[in-house]
Amino acid sequence: MAIDYQSLVLPYASAAECRATDVAHRPVIVVGGGPVGLTLAIDLARQGTPVLLLDDDDRLSSGSRAICFAKRTLEIWDRLGCGDPIASKGVSWKTGKVFFRDRLVYAFDLLPETGHRRPAFVNLQQYYAEGLLYEHALAQPKLEMRWKNKVIAAEQASGGVVVTVETPDGTYRLRCDYLVACDGSRSPMRSLLGLESKGQVFRDRFLIADVRMDADLPVERRFWFDPPFHRDGSALMHRQPDNVWRIDFQLGWEADPAVERQPERVLQRVRAMLGDKVAFDLVWCSVYTFACMRMERFRHGRILFAGDAAHGVSPFGARGANSGVQDADNLGWKLHYVIRGDAPDRLLDAYACEREKAADENIAHSTRSADFLTPKSETSRVFRDAVLSLAQEHPFARRLVNSGRLSTATTLADSPLNTPDEARFEGAMVPGAAAADAPVTIDDRPDWFLRHVGGRFVAMHFAQRPDAAGAFVAAFRPEPGVRSDAQSIGVDPLLIADPSFDTQRVAGAPVAIDTDGLVARRYDAAPGTTYLFRPDQHVCARWRRFDAHALRAALARATCRV
Repeated sequence: MAIDYQSLVLPYASAAECRATDVAHRPVIVVGGGPVGLTLAIDLARQGTPVLLLDDDDRLSSGSRAICFAKRTLEIWDRLGCGDPIASKGVSWKTGKVFFRDRLVYAFDLLPETGHRRPAFVNLQQYYAEGLLYEHALAQPKLEMRWKNKVIAAEQASGGVVVTVETPDGTYRLRCDYLVACDGSRSPMRSLLGLESKGQVFRDRFLIADVRMDADLPVERRFWFDPPFHRDGSALMHRQPDNVWRIDFQLGWEADPAVERQPERVLQRVRAMLGDKVAFDLVWCSVYTFACMRMERFRHGRILFAGDAAHGVSPFGARGANSGVQDADNLGWKLHYVIRGDAPDRLLDAYACEREKAADENIAHSTRSADFLTPKSETSRVFRDAVLSLAQEHPFARRLVNSGRLSTATTLADSPLNTPDEARFEGAMVPGAAAADAPVTIDDRPDWFLRHVGGRFVAMHFAQRPDAAGAFVAAFRPEPGVRSDAQSIGVDPLLIADPSFDTQRVAGAPVAIDTDGLVARRYDAAPGTTYLFRPDQHVCARWRRFDAHALRAALARATCRV
């Protein structure tokens, strides 16, 4: 039987119970049970770090909220073992159409190439995403969740954080090594510490309306500038599961949110869009004003911030939840390595450095989208409308149209954890890039490359001959009485070979047959090419030939041990 996530009441842990059973110390406390907090907590628990998640509510999100989950987010959830149910429940899509007034300007394809396990996007109501993550979290032995447990104080002292938690029946205290605030755009944790986000609030308002209807429309993103049914504004339509459609209307700064949320007013706007012959029901609506904001620093001692608590962008482009899940993906392995003693505390500074720059990239994209959607002067409007008029016939104009640059994985090109290239490579898989997927065959069974990268450091070697492959694998075998960096940190070897390779003659590492040659093509690989991947599946080093000394140096750099 399907779970009604909108009605689900999450189990409450009383202060009395917590005081009676609590341990004195926790390695990590995560504050906030949304998609970002749940992703981080699951990641830490799966790696073996005990984690406690606290949330001041006992319900999942109300309304659809974030709905567009990008390919990179699905790949992160695949790594955590929960990608399949989320992708299966969601509505997959990759194409979009842009309209100006009453005509189609152009269409685009976000994933034109084949050979990827996941689509460009799936649309899924946020409460479904949270519910499926919550179910997966329940299966993690090292993860405890406490609902209606609100953090009301957090004091850093003596190499840790002392946390005071308020519940409906009293308070109690905890101690942890690190605390991560994933508690949303209004972030009570940020307020507790006297911190703030700064940026730009855009003088515009938007209406979100979820409507349920049976509509014979293609699964695609549709965006209108100045359509006949909503003159002088913009509109956006997406399909979600359960025959629910998300419709956004640009209202203008002078719109009264209380008036615009009235059901009869919402229904009037939707009916103007869909026509009188389409039957629909209003499921949920909200009016919002968006802002591009971020904290100056995402790390404050032993308290770190992630997701909307650290940064916020407009919903156009689906960069909010997706960038937050990337924050969790980035931070989880670093916290685990620091707590386990395999990396120094300064590795967490690299989290702040990498994700602050990623936030700046997302904010820049979002700001440009807002400027195009809401021209600031009559001259700007004339320019925008001219661009839209030209875009139907002229490709150069299409590149200027901005209805929300859609979320893609951030390349951490300037990361201090990267080892710069010494040889020439082509393509997108530069140090700092998130690994690209491709079909492979392992043990005569069809598989996907990304299923074998992530969770630990992985050294990938393109092998042509079994003897060369054997030399690569031998570098990872433990020597009697000697514990190498690769063995201590955990580096897994992975061989990539073409279909003619004799897999029977190699032992000690999985051999992935590059079924269609896409791995070699996407990684610009030749025999001997070697890549080192971080536990979050980002490239951190690559070489044209395998060098054990160079790999050890790159590993030390990627874990801040140099």
